Amino acid sequence: MTTISERIKQLRTENNLTQSELAEKVGLTYVQIGRYEKGKSNPSSDVLQKLASVLGTSTDYLMNGKTGQVEAQLTDMELIKQFQEVEKLNPDEKHLVKTFLDAFITKKKIQQLAQ
Repeated sequence: MTTISERIKQLRTENNLTQSELAEKVGLTYVQIGRYEKGKSNPSSDVLQKLASVLGTSTDYLMNGKTGQVEAQLTDMELIKQFQEVEKLNPDEKHLVKTFLDAFITKKKIQQLAQ
């Protein structure tokens, strides 16, 4: 079982961020990120939310390693970031993305059935 410090470090490295880069994005110093990663300090709830956002995960995952059903199936960090960007689109644009995804998934299912 991993700790919050291990999860922060793991996600930071998966996102190809240095401690300094993560600290800048969250509004802290690299020293504080180091403390979190070494388990010498725990982030406040506000910082935890910022870390989760920057690292492309949820606060639940950072705190206890548990994720929601959808998040548990998404391990591709690039895909997670893309979905986060889709969340920022207006409803019509989101609908278009969903339509494309649905068409692609349906096509793959039909191909599998035809084999």
